[in-house]
Amino acid sequence: MKAVIKIGGKQYLVAEKQTLLVDKLGEDVKTLDLEPLMLVDGDASKVGAPVVKGAKVSIKVVEPVVKGDKLQVIRFKAKKRVKTISGHRQKHTQIQVSKIAA
Repeated sequence: MKAVIKIGGKQYLVAEKQTLLVDKLGEDVKTLDLEPLMLVDGDASKVGAPVVKGAKVSIKVVEPVVKGDKLQVIRFKAKKRVKTISGHRQKHTQIQVSKIAA
């Protein structure tokens, strides 16, 4: 069974026992219970308006803070001898989908 959930303004298609990286949630969050936007079970699917009633997705936090890959930001202006290179590493939370209950 698969479900579409919304975390941090983004939507993710998840299945049971799947791990994924989402935007940083917080240090004190250990588990979450979310109501899915859509459930997919084989050929049939249930679409909620805005959520599917009676369905729950249980999520467990594996790692509260995981640093992502280094991103380089380059600012360049032609013919002006202006070039600035900076970068950052985005912080994520690694979660695992424990159970999807319809």
